[in-house]
Amino acid sequence: MEHPIGELMQTAMSSIKDMVDVNTVIGEPVVASSGATIIPISKVSFGYVTAGGDLSFHEKKNQPVNLQQEFPFAGGSGAGVSVQPVGFLVVSGDSVRMLPAQSLTLADRMVELIPGVVEDVRNLFSKPNQGGLM
Repeated sequence: MEHPIGELMQTAMSSIKDMVDVNTVIGEPVVASSGATIIPISKVSFGYVTAGGDLSFHEKKNQPVNLQQEFPFAGGSGAGVSVQPVGFLVVSGDSVRMLPAQSLTLADRMVELIPGVVEDVRNLFSKPNQGGLM
């Protein structure tokens, strides 16, 4: 006979499998009127616990020992899920941008701006000489 904790864990794990899937982390894409595709991105955390044990009764004299009655099982399980929005991935034409859901620190904003600044500098030096500068 299988111990009841196995059945308890199997039931809880199948429930968690139904709750957390890839669509929870990467949401369904939405197409805006401008033609840009917006994909929500989330951070998913979850915790799970199962516990159980056999309870014992005081032995009664002159009665046969039945393990199911002598040591009944008591157990339980619990789970918690946290979903926090991270941002939105915006795909428009040939560009992809990440728009954060929370406000950025100055350092985060600087790192976000670096690719645009590099592209602007590259474009500045690749243009032909116009108007006598250089």
